[in-house]
Amino acid sequence: MLHNLAVAFCLMLVIEGILPFLAPGRWRKMLEAVEQVDDNTVRLLGFGSMIVGTVLLYIVN
Repeated sequence: MLHNLAVAFCLMLVIEGILPFLAPGRWRKMLEAVEQVDDNTVRLLGFGSMIVGTVLLYIVN
């Protein structure tokens, strides 16, 4: 179980690093745009992302 969690964490880091590596200018602009969004919207997007990830994980397994 711990091994699977470590693998998932490593894959997350690889996926998260793709955009800054390929398009650092766009990544910076995206961060500036996110800075202007209010906290409730960011919280709602994070919750939606967790739900979608959980459903996809359930489908895959």
